[in-house]
Amino acid sequence: MKILGVSGSPKSTSRTLALVQQALGHSRLALNGVEAEVHAINLGDLDVQFCDGRDPKTYSGDTQFLIDSVCACDGLIIGTPMYRASYTARLKNMFDLIPNDALTGKPVGIVATGGSDHHFLAIEHQLKPVIGFFQGHAIPGAVYANNSHFKNGQLIDEGIASRLKQLGESVARFAAQISATGEKNVGADGPEIKRE
Repeated sequence: MKILGVSGSPKSTSRTLALVQQALGHSRLALNGVEAEVHAINLGDLDVQFCDGRDPKTYSGDTQFLIDSVCACDGLIIGTPMYRASYTARLKNMFDLIPNDALTGKPVGIVATGGSDHHFLAIEHQLKPVIGFFQGHAIPGAVYANNSHFKNGQLIDEGIASRLKQLGESVARFAAQISATGEKNVGADGPEIKRE
């Protein structure tokens, strides 16, 4: 069982990454008794090429590492700071790079951060539709944290901490159920997208 966290922050250390890691910690605990690999990738630490439309298998280095990691996971927790009412270009590039079936049938938890609550609806209007395009299952209860939920860079809001726990546990339990049944393609078939 592999649960992956991906932070789309361009910074090496960020509140977004810390929240993704916190949710992943709860995923690990929820998988108690199950052999699990749980780890986080911060896109700001990788040298990822921009998508140029080629077959995902032809990339190398950090780009191929990222693609392979997303494809191999059983559950995913993505996090992003919100800039200008949207998720980061680094996270968008990841979605552009991965194969169309990379998230099929997989649970995906969403974590976002922002200066204020101005942009929290980007989760509903941007991130959930992208996950749906990939035939992934967006876990209900996405977590959005703003500046008032932190003090000196540390999360201080108990409500957000509780929701991170619930999100991490939900991703892990859903992934374990899918793994136990062996049935990943649980949704309707999407359109076939042919490469030129």
